[in-house]
Amino acid sequence: MAPDKKIVSRFQDRYSLPVTDAALAVEREVIGANVGASGYATVAQADALIRRLSLQPGTRLLDVGAGKGWPGLYLAQRTGCDVVLTDIPAPGLAAAARRAREQDLANRSSVVRAAAEQLPFRPGTFDAIVHTDTL
Repeated sequence: MAPDKKIVSRFQDRYSLPVTDAALAVEREVIGANVGASGYATVAQADALIRRLSLQPGTRLLDVGAGKGWPGLYLAQRTGCDVVLTDIPAPGLAAAARRAREQDLANRSSVVRAAAEQLPFRPGTFDAIVHTDTL
């Protein structure tokens, strides 16, 4: 199933907008921190994922529909796991790659432009998979 072009276009536009002080203030209030969120999953919910998935150094995590890298980069930073971020809109993935470099996570993270319906990975590649605000 091909991604809906209108939806992809909407997210490409959304991820291309500059981050404003007002947006950062809303993110801190709603999400609990400035973490590059583009959805509604909170820091507390991401912390629950750490416990539920037993994330730790050496764990290979896939974040489907990662947008700008939330929560995948946060999970990698908190636990030492490796993360692959997937999504379709290139501006979101570019922002995620930039954030990974800024947070010294580039050696434990990568971005792959792919739709969730057609992921280019072999079975067993990942120990854990997350998606927040995606399906």
